[in-house]
Amino acid sequence: MASNTRMDNDQDPIERRLTALEIKASYGEDLLDRLNEIVARQQAQIDQLLREAALWRQQANSEDAPAARSLRDELPPHY
Repeated sequence: MASNTRMDNDQDPIERRLTALEIKASYGEDLLDRLNEIVARQQAQIDQLLREAALWRQQANSEDAPAARSLRDELPPHY
C-alpha cells in the first residue's frame, strides 16, 4: 500500500501540469472563438459599408443628380 501512495504522489505534479495545460488550451479555444465572431461581425460591417458607398456613387453618377452649384450661389442675400 505504501507503493501506491508513493506512485500517487509522483503523478500529482504530472496531473497538475496536464490540468494546467488543459485550462490554457480551453482559454485559447474560447479566445479564438470570440475573435472569429469579431472578425465575422466586422466583415459584415465592411460589406454593408461597401454596398452603401456603391449606392452613393451610383446616385452621384445618375442623371437625376443636381448639377454642381457654385458657392457664390449659396451666399446669403445680404452679402
